[in-house]
Amino acid sequence: MGGGLAGKLMKELIIVSCQERKHKYNRGGNEHIDIPNLLNRQFAVTKPDQVWCGDVTYIWTGSRWAYLAVVLDLFARKPVGWAMSFSPDSELTTKALQMAWELRGHPKQVMFHSDQSHYISRQYRQALWRYQMTQSMSRRGNCWDNSPMERFFRSLKTEWVPTTGYQSFSAAQSAIIRYITHYYSDIRPHWYNGGLTPNESERLFHEQSGRVANFS
Repeated sequence: MGGGLAGKLMKELIIVSCQERKHKYNRGGNEHIDIPNLLNRQFAVTKPDQVWCGDVTYIWTGSRWAYLAVVLDLFARKPVGWAMSFSPDSELTTKALQMAWELRGHPKQVMFHSDQSHYISRQYRQALWRYQMTQSMSRRGNCWDNSPMERFFRSLKTEWVPTTGYQSFSAAQSAIIRYITHYYSDIRPHWYNGGLTPNESERLFHEQSGRVANFS
């Protein structure tokens, strides 16, 4: 997305760029398991619900940090699941995954890629098994292995989240849902989609797939 167009949209929607308060995760006693990096930075996929990726970030909500888990479909960089809570735990990440699985119509054989910090618990791996998904993980300490999620959170925090955060959890949740479902998915052009929004890119894929099916 060009800087001029981004700036114009941000001005029209009264969006300010911001810098984050300092934050440090409290690391829990995670299990040590060996899950390969099956995705291996192959971020260009050929259809929706082929590869999803996920990550967790933090948002200031007046008096404490809240945590946002998001599931992104790599085909059009479309957010398909999300959840917020005050704890960056397996319940949070599992809720975001469940939302994505239900909203996308229970797809099968999806690869789910993430980093190692929030996605190695037994509870989360059992959820992936129930949904018949293959798990892929970034190499330890290598943020570029999950760069689409890094870019999504960077866009959220520089384009949408106020400099001082939000006054409450409910205000943060409401604003972030608007960003995900309306601005990011339906208004904001995405360079990866050739200037189309994620929703437009998916719509075009399904229209073209339908034409091919009719001719075959």
